Amino acid sequence: MRDGKAIKSTAVSPASKIIIEPENGWQLIDWKELRDYKDLLYFLVWRNIKIRYHQTVFGFAWALIQPFFTMIVFSVVFGRLAKAPSDGVPYPIFSFVALVPWTYFAGALSESTNSLIAGANMLSKIYFPRLIIPITPVLAKLMDFGISLLLVFGLMAWYGITPTIHALLLPFLALLMVLTVSGIGLWLSALAIQYRDVKHAVTFLVQLWMYATPVIYPVSAIPHQYRLLYGLNPMAGVIEGFRASLIRTTAMPWDLIIVGSLSALFVAISGALYFRRMEHTFADVA
Repeated sequence: MRDGKAIKSTAVSPASKIIIEPENGWQLIDWKELRDYKDLLYFLVWRNIKIRYHQTVFGFAWALIQPFFTMIVFSVVFGRLAKAPSDGVPYPIFSFVALVPWTYFAGALSESTNSLIAGANMLSKIYFPRLIIPITPVLAKLMDFGISLLLVFGLMAWYGITPTIHALLLPFLALLMVLTVSGIGLWLSALAIQYRDVKHAVTFLVQLWMYATPVIYPVSAIPHQYRLLYGLNPMAGVIEGFRASLIRTTAMPWDLIIVGSLSALFVAISGALYFRRMEHTFADVA
């Protein structure tokens, strides 16, 4: 009682708490959780793009410089000196059509592998789906890929080459390319944060992988009995598909694309399962 008036006390309920516990076992991707954090993914992708070109002289032209000058070197070394076959088309356009998806693959794979190590501070401070980190460079690199693809059409016009109706399949081939690098990136990023020598080995791995992919030579150079085995490399189907669609080097390599799609799907699913299994240890070892 105060001054003859009763004071009504109000009970204050304690603030609700959210306890986040790591999931155990082999877990598939939580798509709902990723959707809830889509704004964070968008922010990280856009930040990745801006950082790459911040205070650069040539800006987005760097997306063209690397594959273009690599094309020149390949044209001299493999086209003129080594006389590598090019399925009846000029070697510069033959190699450049392959270099555009390959440059994306190599760059996205390297950045995805090192992404958890580079983002170690975030892992121990806030909660968000860890899957976002290795996926960010995979999506950000699509900007470079799209810019380089414009130069492909410019070179096609220069050489008087028109694309085939199969060019409508380019979005599917690009999706196969993204699925491949995403799956491998999930595997390697989860391994790299525990074993730091993985990030050094990936550069060597990418170099070897290029020679196991029809970048400087056509698939027609592979003996027929090894063709399907060769197609287990998803990038073989992607690159030959790009060539068949755009510069008509050969018939659409459906066998390579089908085998490569199954291989990429397996790598993506197994990579996601392994990443989810190991993600509760990332903050401890980062």
